Amino acid sequence: MQALKGAEVSAKIKEQVQAILAEPGVQVPRLAIVRVGERPDDLSYERGALKKMEAFGLLAQVYAFPADISDQDFKTAFQAVNEDPEVTGILLLRPLPSQICERDIENMINPEKDLDGISPVNIAKVFAGDETGFAPCTAEAVVEVLKANDIPISGKRVTVVGRSMVVGKPLSMLLLKEHATVTICHTRTKDLEGTCRNAEILVAAAGKSKMLDSRFVGDGAVVVDVGINVDENGKLCGDVDFDSIAEKAAMATPVPGGVGAVTTAVLAKHLAEAARRRSK
Repeated sequence: MQALKGAEVSAKIKEQVQAILAEPGVQVPRLAIVRVGERPDDLSYERGALKKMEAFGLLAQVYAFPADISDQDFKTAFQAVNEDPEVTGILLLRPLPSQICERDIENMINPEKDLDGISPVNIAKVFAGDETGFAPCTAEAVVEVLKANDIPISGKRVTVVGRSMVVGKPLSMLLLKEHATVTICHTRTKDLEGTCRNAEILVAAAGKSKMLDSRFVGDGAVVVDVGINVDENGKLCGDVDFDSIAEKAAMATPVPGGVGAVTTAVLAKHLAEAARRRSK
């Protein structure tokens, strides 16, 4: 089984970002990372995003707020970031604490600065196949992994396990746009094993540690693992039991070192694209 490493895909996206920055009139963009509280996974993603922006020659600044900030105080602060002309794009780390109405923030964010596809405007564009809308970075990263490794998507049977608005649903729309035949599975899917085994490309985005093993994978399938979990030994792992599928899958993304590295590269690409649009 061939491991599909995210670093190689990220390097290709970096070349695309450099090309955008070299265009006339495009200024080096600035990313605003907005974080409330100090959840470990938020801090981990923040570190990765900051590192990627620096490596790609982009600017980034963290706007951190206490976990107990009030709904109104956060909205006031967020609007200031939203309206700051120095800020080209925004990454909001979610979920937000329960006292903050996340739906209100999704409606507030400027769609032109919404790099992770949380605005209803951008979500609608993704579902309509309109490429001017930024898709959620993780969903787009899956497509980038397949394309960078010359894995055909058109006409293929693709099964997506997970139906969230962060990955499952928008990813299904992106895959349909590439002419795949897409099946979306979830916890209530009957014969989940058989449905997954029928897939030529299997995407695991369920958020459950090592949920999918060799029973779910057809011979020669390509497996993309979006999950980031911690196993019983405290180690990072995905939604797929990587060792278990080695005899059946043709290719698979490891965790860590797979889709995660590409997600932050897509974020950088979206930031560069936002700068390009602003220049015009």
